[in-house]
Amino acid sequence: MGKTKVLKEEAETSQEEPGVVYIGHIPHGFYEQEMRQYFSQFGPINKLRVSRNKKTGAAKHYAFIEFAEASTAETVAKSMDNYMLFGHNLRVKVVPPSQVHERLWEGANRRFKKVAWNKIAGKQLERPASESTWTNRVSKEEKRRQARAKKLEEIGYELEAPKLKAAKATEVPALEASKETAA
Repeated sequence: MGKTKVLKEEAETSQEEPGVVYIGHIPHGFYEQEMRQYFSQFGPINKLRVSRNKKTGAAKHYAFIEFAEASTAETVAKSMDNYMLFGHNLRVKVVPPSQVHERLWEGANRRFKKVAWNKIAGKQLERPASESTWTNRVSKEEKRRQARAKKLEEIGYELEAPKLKAAKATEVPALEASKETAA
């Protein structure tokens, strides 16, 4: 039987509601795995979530833990509040069930994976642009150049930027083949 299955069965057998604890001022290096190991000494943990920056994946130094029983959460809050850990005083508070947000546990009990925005942007740049996209880009660039020329003229400079050439979209056989099959 898996560990999560055992925890779920234990949670079902207990009559008490689960208790949620907020932990703040978490030191660097004390993350999901270490927290689960440390706080499991108090009782079974249902969910654990360390808040992280979506862009960098770095921890925001606070977390939430849901224990199987509310009494366990209260015990943790009493014993661990102001506990010094790696030079940081932990702030541990019990979160009342009414204040637990419905989306609090999104991403809990999972390893955080950064979104590779640079790869997504690179794939978007590799995609061929349509004729309308190119005309929009050219018109935006012309407006931008006109605005700069106007500002420079107010200062006293006269700038004659070269005219932009009309760009034509290259035909991509893969896109045309997919259009023909769809029709």
